[in-house]
This record gives sequence, structure tokens and C-alpha cells, in this order.
Amino acid sequence: MYRSPLREETRPSFKVDREKNLWIDYAEGRGGSIIDLCMRLEGCTLSEAICRLGQNASDNTAHSYSKTEPRIGLNQTTTRQASETRRLISISDTLPPHLQEYLIKERCINLKKATPFLKCISYEVRGKRYEAIGFANSSGGYELRDNNTFKGTIAPKNITPIFEDKAQPVCLFEGFMDFLSFLSMKGEVSNQCLVMNSVSNVARSIHYLNERNITSVRAFLDNDDAGRKAVQEFVNTGFKVEDMAVYYGDFKDLNDFHVRRVREQREELEKTPNISNKIKQVKLKIR
Repeated sequence: MYRSPLREETRPSFKVDREKNLWIDYAEGRGGSIIDLCMRLEGCTLSEAICRLGQNASDNTAHSYSKTEPRIGLNQTTTRQASETRRLISISDTLPPHLQEYLIKERCINLKKATPFLKCISYEVRGKRYEAIGFANSSGGYELRDNNTFKGTIAPKNITPIFEDKAQPVCLFEGFMDFLSFLSMKGEVSNQCLVMNSVSNVARSIHYLNERNITSVRAFLDNDDAGRKAVQEFVNTGFKVEDMAVYYGDFKDLNDFHVRRVREQREELEKTPNISNKIKQVKLKIR
């Protein structure tokens, strides 16, 4: 276990599997390949990450590893990168049952509302085939999520604008699971939305908003240092920012807040047998 390169910490929470060349940050519940880590640290695309890893053996992606542990060598890393690049096989409009179940049971997502924004992405790594929930971005790439801990990207990586014909302020989300939570909580969405697909896309998001003369945002970002830093970047750039994270301050993100609310409601209904077992929609009381 290592100290995470994604933030300052004293207690290690970052695990590396050198056999599979994967990592997971237990504090965030996120992980992926060395390429995914480079993309997140450097805020770059998949192809750019491969180039950066190949150009410099002392790249930042290796700096966080313990001195008592051998580093992954450059030749070993670049060879694995070539074999671990995700090859897109197919895109389907229908999610398989296990991914639907994950969204409904684990994430408490309203599948009827979420389905128009999701695809089932089949891809291949090292000759093995995988399926994941796919969320398209504006460059034709996809953010990926499975029913375990995997979180990745089919390049190119970019932001995802949604409901561009609706009113300001723009509702800003770090990841698509928070956007889907917002959809599930709201009766009707009346604002434009923008999913950054990573805090590394803050600059792209600002550029997109500036091009459209948008001056105000409601930020539904994570309750962590990265989320707070991203909010401050929007403020520093001159946007009027309403930080919505204050409404779910005891939770790590909007989905975490949403899941707790839904589960609490279910528990209440189970204690009251005379009330219909149908789970009412958890309305978003924050604006």
C-alpha cells in the first residue's frame, strides 16, 4: 500500500497490482491502469498519456511509489501500455442486467431517466473482453464504469454538455454518476448541465462556458480538496459560482448523498406496512 499521488495523506490508501498493472485509490474508491493514472495526474488524453510515459522514465506516475518497492520499469510499462490499450468492440443501447442492477441497487439511479444517456460499451484488453456502462463525451469518447471498482475511458477524453437549450445557471458535475443522481432526484431539469468527466477538465469546461458567454454555474462537485480547488478555479476565472456541495457536506459527493436518502426512505417504508411499498422519488430539495 502506498501514499496516494492524487493528494497529501499520511495513511497509505493507494494499492498497485504490478501483475495486472492496475491501481486503486481506496480513499476515493477509484482505480484503473497506469495510463488512467497519468491521464488524471496530467489532465491529458490517452494518446498523450502514452507519449508522456514513454518519453520520461521518471514520470510523475512513478514518484509516489515507496522506495522499498521496485518501480515498474519504463520498458515494462510501455510494453504493457501497448497491450492494455482498450480496443472498442461494440456499442449497444441496452445495458446488460448486471449493470442495470448495479445502477439501481448500488447507485439508486432512476434507470428510465438515465437510459437515454448511457450505452453498453464492449471493449478488449490483452485479448480479454469486458463490458461497462458508457457515458459519451463531446469528442466521441466514453467514460466507463463497471459494477465493481473499475473506472476508465475510451479515448478521446472530454467534457459532456447536456440540455444546451435550457436556461442558466449551468449545473456543473464532476462525473456522470453525479449527473445521473441529479436526474433521479429532480422532477424536471430546467437548466443546462455540464459533466466535466474529471476535475482535470476544468480548463476545458471554462473554455466551453466562456465561448457561450455563460457567466454563472451551480457546482455539484465532490466534497474533497480536488472538488474545492475546482470550484475556486471557476471563481478565480470570474464565474458566479453557487457551491451546491454545502447541501451535502456530510457526504463525499452527490451520489453518496442521494443513495443515503433513498435507502433511508426505503427503511422507513419497511417499518410502515400500511404504506404502499412503492418507493417515492427522492426530490432534490436543493435548487
